Amino acid sequence: MNAPTPSPYLSGNFAPVHDELDLPELEVIGALPPALRGAFVRVGPNPQHPPRGRYHWFDGDGMVHSVTFTASGAHYKNRWIRTEGFLKEQARGEAIWTGLAEPPDLMNPDGAFKNVANTAFVQVQGELWALWEAGPAHALRVSDLSTLGVRDFGGALTHPLTAHPKLDPVTGELIFFGYAPLPPYCWYSVADATGQLLFTHEVNLDVGVMMHDFAVTATRSIVMDLPLTMRLDRMMEGGPMMAWEPERGARFGVLPRHGDESQIQWFARPACMIFHTANAYDDGDEVVLDACRMDRTDVLGGAEKTDGEGDDGGRLTRFRFNLKTGASTEELLHPTPCDFPRVHPARLSRPHRFTYAGRLAPSDDGTPRMDGVIKFDHQTNQGAEHGWGPGRVGGEVVFAPRPGAEAEDDGWLMTFVYDEAQSASELVVLSAQDLSPVARVILPVRVPYGFHGDWVPGV
Repeated sequence: MNAPTPSPYLSGNFAPVHDELDLPELEVIGALPPALRGAFVRVGPNPQHPPRGRYHWFDGDGMVHSVTFTASGAHYKNRWIRTEGFLKEQARGEAIWTGLAEPPDLMNPDGAFKNVANTAFVQVQGELWALWEAGPAHALRVSDLSTLGVRDFGGALTHPLTAHPKLDPVTGELIFFGYAPLPPYCWYSVADATGQLLFTHEVNLDVGVMMHDFAVTATRSIVMDLPLTMRLDRMMEGGPMMAWEPERGARFGVLPRHGDESQIQWFARPACMIFHTANAYDDGDEVVLDACRMDRTDVLGGAEKTDGEGDDGGRLTRFRFNLKTGASTEELLHPTPCDFPRVHPARLSRPHRFTYAGRLAPSDDGTPRMDGVIKFDHQTNQGAEHGWGPGRVGGEVVFAPRPGAEAEDDGWLMTFVYDEAQSASELVVLSAQDLSPVARVILPVRVPYGFHGDWVPGV
């Protein structure tokens, strides 16, 4: 039997780090704004043990990397998230679970899957929740990144929690969904501002689909039935559990925020894939959705590619769904490949002027690379771009608003950037208004590539 091909996600700056560190008073090139007070946090996969079988980037144990800005300067720390699975493997000294690139081990006495809490964050009731879309959240204390435990709304949560719940900046409600490869395939839930789960409703789908993200307006929610399907019967016959089925097309379901399955209005669109939405809002009879749209995807590898169907990243696209006429449209906003779109957090679910996203660049081994940032102005329909420089790779940019600011783009963008030639990491801070460099926080340790981040003010 041939040995599995080494995973590119275990080498270079994808490779894990194994030390948990606290590094105060880091070197800063440039000047940190006095008003920048808080913590930039980013989570990503960082396996503590060699994998069982083939490794996919999505499999690694969640590790949080944080840079805190105080009056004394910038300070770095990193911690693994102490999930139940992490602690079991730590005690055993080896990996117990296989990952997404292998069939699930249904005979594993510890369960078929491990909640790795490695994907994204949401801030709830003063806690930072680390998310993974096939299980509940894990709460963290921002000051020391310690793991406080599982959060499942006091046991009321009965379905997986998406990695991208939406926190309404006006009402404080948390709106979210969950999906699975078994019926009923999809659930929709809302919790109130006190953290109490208000309701859960099933969403009727005919097959399980990967629904990584969704969007909300001030009054409605948008779920996406896209053609990246999950079929256990296909897997049992020796095929992949997850596969691209473009003949199914795409559907977008719009429902009232406090509505249920009977109130969903579905809009059919040509086949596409959306991993991340930027924002959505109400506009008269229409619901507007901005998202990074892809023609297709091969997220787990192995799908046959044809000319013109490469998985080369999304493009910022605006969808409009007319609730009165049933018509829908989509419009390409910016041609440069990008993903991980963000808006000012106070504009979530409301009309926004600016979208920020990571600029995607091709790579030799097919791994994702973000070589810069894009800022798109929806008022002027113009995009501005800033590159990290030759051989420098960044990630998702996080927006930190200036305290008391009135302009939507008055604040800072920040992300970790890795210099391949120097094998060195830093945190780059830009002006959100003109993308000009403000400061570089030099890190004496390597920060592996990761997924999503957040800004926690005033820590």
